[in-house]
Amino acid sequence: MTFVDFLTELFYLIDTELEALHRTLRRRGPAPRLCDSEVITMELAGEFQGIDTDEGIWAFFRTYHLAEFPRMAQVDRTRFLRQAANLWKVKQWLHARVLRHFPRDPGGEPDTTNPVPLWVIDSFPLRVCKFKRAPSHKLFRGQAAYGHDPTAGSDLPGGRRGMMYGFHVHLRTDAEGLCLQWELAPANVHDGPLVRELLPTPMPAAGAVAVADRHYWNPAGRRELLALGLDLIAPFSKQKHDPWPLVSKLISRLRQIIEPVIGQLATRFHIQRTWARDLWHLTSRLTRKVLSHTAACLINWRHGNPMLQLDKLITA
Repeated sequence: MTFVDFLTELFYLIDTELEALHRTLRRRGPAPRLCDSEVITMELAGEFQGIDTDEGIWAFFRTYHLAEFPRMAQVDRTRFLRQAANLWKVKQWLHARVLRHFPRDPGGEPDTTNPVPLWVIDSFPLRVCKFKRAPSHKLFRGQAAYGHDPTAGSDLPGGRRGMMYGFHVHLRTDAEGLCLQWELAPANVHDGPLVRELLPTPMPAAGAVAVADRHYWNPAGRRELLALGLDLIAPFSKQKHDPWPLVSKLISRLRQIIEPVIGQLATRFHIQRTWARDLWHLTSRLTRKVLSHTAACLINWRHGNPMLQLDKLITA
């Protein structure tokens, strides 16, 4: 598949789902020169190509793909960026609709082959600045916080190994690695309570099972989640004092499916780069990146490739 073929299939997917929404997106004002499906297609395709800034996406398609999007020649950068930012809610709706195209219902409804869904939950750090600049950093003041980062280096001052300033992105996937839902929280918020924010509404009638890492160990919270229909399985919080090391090792193997997903989001989609100056734009960018990953997985699966092997999607 060439990149133009990918653009065509992606545009058909987005345009069809926008039509199926049956929602009035604008109640007043002139219609934009670019239709919304064109703008979202360019955003998602740009993210798939590793272009994660709004200006970069605009410049790329205006320079190289006017044949596919001829009206881009009549749209300046400001109008394109404003239209793209205002579609943040639409991208959330689209993500839920794209999930329905897979051969199962990743939203959580049970099917005949797997009555109890299996989910994987994990988090990754999102730094808003370097650790040394945090005391004087003005962006996200009162929203970002100091927290733990297992990927941080050992060169932090004062022996603060594993510290960062920013947020944690909590992610829920299915057993195949498909991104179902994400939540953003300050880095100092404990992982355990965030599980409730990741649950679908309504929950599956047969309940669900989720596996997570040690940071989600919370016996009291697990009892509350059981009442909601979720059995959260996580290794003991302290590896050194783990009373069930073999069980914890098995749990860790079960949750390894989410590691390559986070790796793809970090390397191909650059999800750990903020490129935003406020929380609204940050959440909009995160939504766009997750939607781009999900749409690419769907197209990849439709072409007979393993869903997460995105390098096989564009071969020419």
